[in-house]
Amino acid sequence: MDYYLLAFMLIILSGSVFVYMYYLKEKKEELDSIKRGFCPKCKQKSIELTDQRSSGCSGPKILSFECLECGYVNSFAVENSGSCGTDRYTK
Repeated sequence: MDYYLLAFMLIILSGSVFVYMYYLKEKKEELDSIKRGFCPKCKQKSIELTDQRSSGCSGPKILSFECLECGYVNSFAVENSGSCGTDRYTK
C-alpha cells in the first residue's frame, strides 16, 4: 500500500516540475519577443513599457508591458544590472 502512495507522490512531483519548467520556457519566449519589440500575442510592434519597479541595488527589476493593439499585459522580473554605488568610487 505504501508503494502506491510513493508512486503517486512521485508522479505528482514530476508533473509539477514539468509544468513549472514549461511555464518558465513560455515566459522566456514572451520576454524575448518583447525585447525584439513585438507583442507575443498579436505579433505587432505595439508593445510598450508601462511600469518599472526596483527594490534597490541588489533586487530584481519588475517590468510591466502592455500591447496597445490587443490589450496583452504581463510583468517580468529581470536581473537588475544597474551600477549602484560604483559612481562614487570612480571620481
